[in-house]
Amino acid sequence: MGGETRVIRHFIVRGRVQGIGYRAWAANEAMERGLEGWVRNRRDGSVEAVIAGPADAVAAMIEAARRGPWLARVTGMDVSEATVRDLTERRRGESFSVLSTM
Repeated sequence: MGGETRVIRHFIVRGRVQGIGYRAWAANEAMERGLEGWVRNRRDGSVEAVIAGPADAVAAMIEAARRGPWLARVTGMDVSEATVRDLTERRRGESFSVLSTM
């Protein structure tokens, strides 16, 4: 039953996470887990994402994001609770969006 609780999380990963396909990898991982949300690069070199879905799937996605794709070298990660409003940044009609750099 614990997997039925819907949660929304915001995370920022730091390290070698840009220019190596991290956003595409994150979008694919999220969609395979049935999650909604978005991911984007940040000008400071980090990658930011908001993900929503069953608590167990969100937790698994966050653990995967700590490792990232094979070329990534994640050196830090901040995770916090997010709100439905945070999800509104994704593109209309998409369950998961890869957004432009902020």
